[in-house]
Amino acid sequence: MMGYLCYFVATNEQEIFNNSYNSRQELLLSQNYRGSIYARDGEVLAYSDLDGEENETRMYPYDEMFSHVVGFSTHGRTGIEAQANYYLINSNAPISDKVVNDMAGVKNPGDDVFTTLDVKLQETAYKALGVYDGAIIITEPSTGKVLAMVSKPDFNPNEVDAMWEELAGDTESGRLLNRATQGLYPPGSTFKIITALEYIRENPNTYGNYHFQCSGRFKLEEHTISCYHGTNHGSEDFITSFARSCNSSFANIGTSLDRTAFRQTLNGLLFDQELPVKLNYSKSSVHMEEGMGAEEMMQTSIGQGKTQITPLHLNMLTCAIANDGVLMKPYVIDYVENSAGSNIKRFPPSSYGRLLSAEEAEILTGMMEKVVTGGTATVLSGLDYTAAGKTGSAEYNSKGDSHAWFTGFAPTDNPEVCVTIIIEGAGSGGDYAVPIAKRLFDAYFAE
Repeated sequence: MMGYLCYFVATNEQEIFNNSYNSRQELLLSQNYRGSIYARDGEVLAYSDLDGEENETRMYPYDEMFSHVVGFSTHGRTGIEAQANYYLINSNAPISDKVVNDMAGVKNPGDDVFTTLDVKLQETAYKALGVYDGAIIITEPSTGKVLAMVSKPDFNPNEVDAMWEELAGDTESGRLLNRATQGLYPPGSTFKIITALEYIRENPNTYGNYHFQCSGRFKLEEHTISCYHGTNHGSEDFITSFARSCNSSFANIGTSLDRTAFRQTLNGLLFDQELPVKLNYSKSSVHMEEGMGAEEMMQTSIGQGKTQITPLHLNMLTCAIANDGVLMKPYVIDYVENSAGSNIKRFPPSSYGRLLSAEEAEILTGMMEKVVTGGTATVLSGLDYTAAGKTGSAEYNSKGDSHAWFTGFAPTDNPEVCVTIIIEGAGSGGDYAVPIAKRLFDAYFAE
């Protein structure tokens, strides 16, 4: 037991430190003031303002823009304020500075945290989402760096103390919820990426021979699936079905799949699994088991039914496709410095592992490129850069209202940036999410 206790303390230092029952935090805060949080280019995202009596007020210069990803440090902690708490309230200031501060009776500066966040991309994403509720996450697929993360509705972290009762009691809009990492949504047609992958795995030599005649609906037994707005897509092969996001064709594909094999694929893609991220997140889920009925299988194949996914998880899957099948762990903290600018700790990119083969990633990339060149995301075609992606229109009630999705990356031959967007209740992903993706890609390549 003594050996295990020593091992537990050594390997869970930060978790023990951040526990609300650990009085060491209060002791450190009596000696140190909280360090600052910076964007990747050095812009201040959070800092502590001290009055003449060393009373600390936490300040957030960008108000609502970074509210969820940076978080707040009173009434509990969220976002980076929580994740980096260990570093922010510890001080590795030079000993000489600590001696001077001690003699003057003032606090020592906590260590500063530099993030991977890009202010210009964050601002573009924040403005692009506009008055809509939803989320945007922008990442670097080759490293896992999170460049921007926006969630709406939002709040002003500078006003958390004054508005705490209102924010904590808000059960309707959920302003404190980070929809990018914790919001669970039906994936709609973005899930066809996964259905397509399973079909390729089960038919590696014949998937190219697939053909379907779409009449605007698909009926099996007494169950019917309709294409979005009843569109008649006509004669389609596998790639065309994907590019046009044909519900009828993918319902047909779904009913042919082996449930047990599909479940294994879903497990490998981290559905109903823990995600390799430090930020608080919700676990995506999908029902898939041997013996499930035709209707549920049809709905699941097109991203409806009981399936739920977070924008973060969908972004991770998209990044894996962009990165030749290998998933890099998403992260937002780049490095930590003391008040003198000396490096305390760096957080290099880290690979989670391979989610799909390089060949599978190449096939899916080609299919997602067809979505742009001749499918539901043609707004992204004919630009100075190439792009690949998948749209989605995810119905969430009996009236047929839908969330608008887009997930994709650019450029297609050597992906540098990955974007995932959900706009709650907006309608078609091609009409609403893709134009936002264009703004984000334009901003990235202009920068």
